[in-house]
Amino acid sequence: MFDHILTWYQANKETILPVAALLVIGVPLLKFASFLLKKSLNRNFSEQKKMIFSKGFLYLGNGLIVVLVFHFLGFKFTTLLGAAGVMGIAIGFAAQTSLSNLISGIFLIWEQPFQIGDLIKADQQQGVVHSIGLLSIQLRTFDNQLIRIPNESIIKNPLVNITRFPIRRMDLNIGVAYKEDIQKVMDILKSVADDNPYCLEQPEPVIIFKGFGESALELLFAPWFAKQDFILLRNSILKEIKNKFDEENIEIPFPHRTVYSGTATAPFPITIVNPETAFETRITKPDSTSESRPRSEGE
Repeated sequence: MFDHILTWYQANKETILPVAALLVIGVPLLKFASFLLKKSLNRNFSEQKKMIFSKGFLYLGNGLIVVLVFHFLGFKFTTLLGAAGVMGIAIGFAAQTSLSNLISGIFLIWEQPFQIGDLIKADQQQGVVHSIGLLSIQLRTFDNQLIRIPNESIIKNPLVNITRFPIRRMDLNIGVAYKEDIQKVMDILKSVADDNPYCLEQPEPVIIFKGFGESALELLFAPWFAKQDFILLRNSILKEIKNKFDEENIEIPFPHRTVYSGTATAPFPITIVNPETAFETRITKPDSTSESRPRSEGE
Protein backbone atom coordinates (compact mmCIF):
# COMPACT_ATOMS: atom_id res chain seq x y z
CA MET A 1 0.00 0.00 0.00
CA PHE A 2 2.83 2.36 0.81
CA ASP A 3 4.31 1.66 -2.61
CA HIS A 4 1.07 2.70 -4.29
CA ILE A 5 0.96 5.93 -2.31
CA LEU A 6 4.58 6.68 -3.15
CA THR A 7 3.96 5.98 -6.82
CA TRP A 8 0.92 8.26 -6.85
CA TYR A 9 2.89 11.00 -5.09
CA GLN A 10 5.75 10.76 -7.57
CA ALA A 11 3.31 11.06 -10.45
CA ASN A 12 1.41 14.06 -8.97
CA LYS A 13 3.98 15.85 -6.85
CA GLU A 14 4.08 18.80 -9.26
CA THR A 15 0.43 19.37 -8.42
CA ILE A 16 0.31 18.34 -4.75
CA LEU A 17 3.17 20.51 -3.50
CA PRO A 18 1.84 23.86 -4.81
CA VAL A 19 -1.73 23.08 -3.65
CA ALA A 20 -0.53 22.04 -0.18
CA ALA A 21 1.63 25.16 0.07
CA LEU A 22 -1.31 27.38 -0.87
CA LEU A 23 -3.65 25.79 1.67
CA VAL A 24 -1.23 25.25 4.55
CA ILE A 25 0.87 28.40 4.24
CA GLY A 26 -1.12 30.77 2.02
CA VAL A 27 -4.41 30.82 3.96
CA PRO A 28 -2.92 31.53 7.45
CA LEU A 29 -0.53 34.06 5.92
CA LEU A 30 -3.44 35.79 4.20
CA LYS A 31 -5.37 36.07 7.48
CA PHE A 32 -2.33 37.50 9.22
CA ALA A 33 -1.84 40.03 6.41
CA SER A 34 -5.51 41.07 6.69
CA PHE A 35 -5.06 41.57 10.45
CA LEU A 36 -1.96 43.71 9.90
CA LEU A 37 -3.79 45.78 7.27
CA LYS A 38 -6.60 46.54 9.72
CA LYS A 39 -4.13 47.53 12.43
CA SER A 40 -2.08 49.70 10.08
CA LEU A 41 -4.98 51.93 9.05
CA ASN A 42 -4.77 55.24 10.87
CA ARG A 43 -7.31 56.81 13.16
CA ASN A 44 -8.94 58.74 10.33
CA PHE A 45 -10.63 55.49 9.27
CA SER A 46 -13.75 54.43 11.13
CA GLU A 47 -14.12 50.89 12.42
CA GLN A 48 -16.42 49.86 9.58
CA LYS A 49 -14.00 51.21 6.97
CA LYS A 50 -11.20 49.24 8.55
CA MET A 51 -13.42 46.19 8.51
CA ILE A 52 -14.28 46.72 4.82
CA PHE A 53 -10.65 47.02 3.74
CA SER A 54 -9.48 44.07 5.79
CA LYS A 55 -12.33 41.78 4.78
CA GLY A 56 -12.13 42.89 1.16
CA PHE A 57 -8.43 42.06 1.14
CA LEU A 58 -9.19 38.70 2.76
CA TYR A 59 -11.94 37.82 0.28
CA LEU A 60 -9.82 38.76 -2.74
CA GLY A 61 -6.91 36.75 -1.39
CA ASN A 62 -9.09 33.70 -0.77
CA GLY A 63 -10.54 34.00 -4.26
CA LEU A 64 -7.06 34.11 -5.75
CA ILE A 65 -6.04 31.02 -3.77
CA VAL A 66 -9.11 29.13 -5.03
CA VAL A 67 -8.30 30.07 -8.63
CA LEU A 68 -4.68 28.92 -8.25
CA VAL A 69 -5.77 25.64 -6.65
CA PHE A 70 -8.10 24.92 -9.58
CA HIS A 71 -5.32 25.86 -11.98
CA PHE A 72 -2.85 23.42 -10.43
CA LEU A 73 -5.50 20.69 -10.37
CA GLY A 74 -5.92 21.06 -14.13
CA PHE A 75 -9.42 22.53 -14.34
CA LYS A 76 -10.23 24.47 -17.50
CA PHE A 77 -11.46 27.93 -16.70
CA THR A 78 -13.91 28.07 -19.59
CA THR A 79 -15.74 25.01 -18.32
CA LEU A 80 -15.46 26.25 -14.73
CA LEU A 81 -16.90 29.66 -15.58
CA GLY A 82 -19.81 28.09 -17.41
CA ALA A 83 -20.62 25.86 -14.46
CA ALA A 84 -20.21 28.80 -12.09
CA GLY A 85 -22.72 30.82 -14.15
CA VAL A 86 -25.34 28.09 -13.96
CA MET A 87 -24.73 27.58 -10.25
CA GLY A 88 -24.81 31.33 -9.68
CA ILE A 89 -28.32 31.58 -11.13
CA ALA A 90 -29.55 28.68 -9.00
CA ILE A 91 -27.91 30.06 -5.88
CA GLY A 92 -29.30 33.52 -6.64
CA PHE A 93 -32.89 32.25 -6.60
CA ALA A 94 -32.25 30.22 -3.46
CA ALA A 95 -30.52 33.03 -1.57
CA GLN A 96 -32.58 36.09 -2.43
CA THR A 97 -32.78 37.14 1.23
CA SER A 98 -29.02 36.90 1.69
CA LEU A 99 -28.41 38.90 -1.49
CA SER A 100 -30.88 41.55 -0.33
CA ASN A 101 -29.08 41.77 3.01
CA LEU A 102 -25.74 41.98 1.21
CA ILE A 103 -26.86 44.86 -0.99
CA SER A 104 -28.41 46.59 2.02
CA GLY A 105 -25.15 46.13 3.92
CA ILE A 106 -23.22 47.83 1.12
CA PHE A 107 -25.59 50.82 1.27
CA LEU A 108 -25.27 50.99 5.07
CA ILE A 109 -21.49 50.95 4.86
CA TRP A 110 -21.56 53.61 2.16
CA GLU A 111 -23.97 55.96 3.98
CA GLN A 112 -22.58 55.31 7.50
CA PRO A 113 -25.72 56.26 9.50
CA PHE A 114 -24.04 54.77 12.58
CA GLN A 115 -20.68 53.48 13.76
CA ILE A 116 -19.49 50.84 16.17
CA GLY A 117 -20.18 52.08 19.70
CA ASP A 118 -23.23 54.20 18.79
CA LEU A 119 -26.49 53.75 20.66
CA ILE A 120 -29.27 53.19 18.12
CA LYS A 121 -32.93 52.17 17.86
CA ALA A 122 -33.59 49.88 14.91
CA ASP A 123 -36.31 47.38 14.06
CA GLN A 124 -37.97 47.95 17.48
CA GLN A 125 -34.68 47.11 19.21
CA GLN A 126 -32.30 49.37 21.13
CA GLY A 127 -28.66 48.80 21.95
CA VAL A 128 -25.03 49.68 21.32
CA VAL A 129 -23.64 48.71 17.90
CA HIS A 130 -21.32 45.78 18.56
CA SER A 131 -20.36 44.87 14.98
CA ILE A 132 -21.31 45.76 11.41
CA GLY A 133 -21.30 43.00 8.78
CA LEU A 134 -22.26 42.67 5.15
CA LEU A 135 -25.36 40.64 6.06
CA SER A 136 -26.35 41.96 9.48
CA ILE A 137 -25.44 44.18 12.39
CA GLN A 138 -25.18 43.11 16.02
CA LEU A 139 -26.43 45.16 18.96
CA ARG A 140 -25.48 44.76 22.60
CA THR A 141 -28.40 45.60 24.85
CA PHE A 142 -28.18 47.28 28.24
CA ASP A 143 -28.73 43.94 29.97
CA ASN A 144 -25.75 42.53 27.99
CA GLN A 145 -27.63 40.51 25.40
CA LEU A 146 -26.61 40.25 21.75
CA ILE A 147 -29.21 40.98 19.06
CA ARG A 148 -28.61 40.30 15.37
CA ILE A 149 -30.62 42.43 12.94
CA PRO A 150 -30.54 41.74 9.16
CA ASN A 151 -29.37 44.69 7.08
CA GLU A 152 -32.55 44.59 4.99
CA SER A 153 -34.61 45.39 8.10
CA ILE A 154 -32.32 48.33 8.88
CA ILE A 155 -32.81 49.77 5.40
CA LYS A 156 -36.60 49.29 5.30
CA ASN A 157 -37.44 50.63 8.78
CA PRO A 158 -36.74 53.97 10.49
CA LEU A 159 -33.45 54.13 12.38
CA VAL A 160 -32.61 56.46 15.28
CA ASN A 161 -28.99 57.15 16.17
CA ILE A 162 -29.25 58.37 19.75
CA THR A 163 -25.57 59.18 20.32
CA ARG A 164 -24.56 60.47 16.88
CA PHE A 165 -24.00 64.02 18.14
CA PRO A 166 -21.83 64.96 21.15
CA ILE A 167 -24.66 66.64 23.11
CA ARG A 168 -28.28 65.69 23.73
CA ARG A 169 -31.40 67.16 25.31
CA MET A 170 -33.37 65.48 28.09
CA ASP A 171 -37.09 66.31 27.90
CA LEU A 172 -38.83 66.19 31.30
CA ASN A 173 -42.56 66.83 31.66
CA ILE A 174 -43.26 68.65 34.92
CA GLY A 175 -46.70 69.26 36.46
CA VAL A 176 -47.54 71.66 39.29
CA ALA A 177 -50.79 72.55 41.03
CA TYR A 178 -53.06 75.24 39.59
CA LYS A 179 -52.48 77.49 42.61
CA GLU A 180 -48.74 77.86 41.85
CA ASP A 181 -47.07 80.88 40.23
CA ILE A 182 -45.86 79.79 36.78
CA GLN A 183 -43.00 82.28 36.64
CA LYS A 184 -41.76 81.20 40.06
CA VAL A 185 -41.80 77.54 38.99
CA MET A 186 -39.87 78.38 35.80
CA ASP A 187 -37.27 80.30 37.82
CA ILE A 188 -36.85 77.36 40.17
CA LEU A 189 -36.29 74.97 37.27
CA LYS A 190 -33.75 77.37 35.79
CA SER A 191 -31.86 77.46 39.10
CA VAL A 192 -31.88 73.65 39.29
CA ALA A 193 -30.28 73.47 35.85
CA ASP A 194 -27.69 76.10 36.79
CA ASP A 195 -26.67 74.21 39.93
CA ASN A 196 -26.49 70.76 38.33
CA PRO A 197 -22.91 70.01 37.15
CA TYR A 198 -24.11 67.80 34.28
CA CYS A 199 -26.33 70.46 32.65
CA LEU A 200 -24.64 72.49 29.94
CA GLU A 201 -24.68 76.27 30.12
CA GLN A 202 -24.85 76.49 26.34
CA PRO A 203 -27.30 75.73 24.86
CA GLU A 204 -29.48 77.02 27.67
CA PRO A 205 -32.15 74.68 29.09
CA VAL A 206 -35.54 74.84 27.42
CA ILE A 207 -38.40 75.73 29.80
CA ILE A 208 -41.85 75.99 28.20
CA PHE A 209 -45.29 76.38 29.73
CA LYS A 210 -47.21 73.79 27.70
CA GLY A 211 -50.74 74.51 28.91
CA PHE A 212 -53.53 73.54 31.25
CA GLY A 213 -53.67 69.82 31.95
CA GLU A 214 -56.46 67.77 33.44
CA SER A 215 -55.18 68.21 36.99
CA ALA A 216 -51.99 70.29 36.70
CA LEU A 217 -50.21 73.13 34.97
CA GLU A 218 -47.89 71.37 32.52
CA LEU A 219 -44.34 72.51 31.73
CA LEU A 220 -41.53 71.14 29.60
CA PHE A 221 -38.11 71.23 31.25
CA ALA A 222 -35.36 70.19 28.82
CA PRO A 223 -31.71 70.70 29.83
CA TRP A 224 -28.81 69.91 27.48
CA PHE A 225 -26.02 67.54 28.46
CA ALA A 226 -23.02 65.64 27.10
CA LYS A 227 -24.14 62.28 25.74
CA GLN A 228 -21.97 60.27 28.16
CA ASP A 229 -23.66 61.92 31.19
CA PHE A 230 -27.19 60.64 30.54
CA ILE A 231 -27.48 58.35 33.57
CA LEU A 232 -25.75 60.82 35.91
CA LEU A 233 -28.05 63.67 34.89
CA ARG A 234 -31.19 61.55 34.96
CA ASN A 235 -30.57 60.34 38.49
CA SER A 236 -29.53 63.69 39.91
CA ILE A 237 -31.85 66.24 38.35
CA LEU A 238 -35.12 64.51 39.27
CA LYS A 239 -34.04 64.40 42.93
CA GLU A 240 -33.02 68.04 42.81
CA ILE A 241 -36.36 69.12 41.32
CA LYS A 242 -38.29 67.27 44.04
CA ASN A 243 -36.12 68.71 46.84
CA LYS A 244 -36.33 72.25 45.46
CA PHE A 245 -40.10 72.08 45.09
CA ASP A 246 -40.39 70.87 48.69
CA GLU A 247 -38.22 73.77 49.89
CA GLU A 248 -40.34 76.32 48.00
CA ASN A 249 -43.66 74.63 48.92
CA ILE A 250 -44.46 73.92 45.28
CA GLU A 251 -47.16 71.27 45.07
CA ILE A 252 -46.77 68.42 42.59
CA PRO A 253 -50.35 67.22 42.03
CA PHE A 254 -51.46 63.63 41.72
CA PRO A 255 -54.83 62.23 40.60
CA HIS A 256 -57.71 62.49 43.11
CA ARG A 257 -60.95 60.55 42.96
CA THR A 258 -64.12 61.84 44.64
CA VAL A 259 -67.37 59.89 44.87
CA TYR A 260 -70.32 62.28 44.36
CA SER A 261 -73.89 61.23 43.82
CA GLY A 262 -75.06 64.41 42.05
CA THR A 263 -76.84 67.68 42.88
CA ALA A 264 -80.25 66.12 43.63
CA THR A 265 -79.06 63.94 46.50
CA ALA A 266 -76.90 64.42 49.53
CA PRO A 267 -73.37 62.97 49.81
CA PHE A 268 -73.01 59.40 51.01
CA PRO A 269 -72.28 59.31 54.77
CA ILE A 270 -69.83 56.53 55.65
CA THR A 271 -69.48 54.99 59.12
CA ILE A 272 -66.41 52.84 59.84
CA VAL A 273 -67.31 49.84 61.99
CA ASN A 274 -64.01 47.94 61.95
CA PRO A 275 -61.18 49.42 59.86
CA GLU A 276 -59.43 46.06 59.68
CA THR A 277 -62.31 43.99 58.39
CA ALA A 278 -65.04 45.96 56.68
CA PHE A 279 -66.84 49.24 56.13
CA GLU A 280 -70.49 49.89 56.97
CA THR A 281 -72.11 52.33 54.57
CA ARG A 282 -75.32 54.16 55.36
CA ILE A 283 -77.15 56.00 52.57
CA THR A 284 -79.63 58.66 53.55
CA LYS A 285 -82.00 60.52 51.31
CA PRO A 286 -82.13 64.32 51.32
CA ASP A 287 -84.97 66.12 53.07
CA SER A 288 -86.56 67.03 49.76
CA THR A 289 -87.17 63.39 48.96
CA SER A 290 -88.20 62.32 52.46
CA GLU A 291 -91.56 64.10 52.38
CA SER A 292 -94.52 61.76 52.48
CA ARG A 293 -96.61 61.56 49.35
CA PRO A 294 -100.22 62.80 49.58
CA ARG A 295 -102.80 60.15 50.38
CA SER A 296 -105.63 59.42 48.06
CA GLU A 297 -109.26 59.67 49.18
CA GLY A 298 -109.53 55.96 49.44
CA GLU A 299 -106.67 55.57 51.89
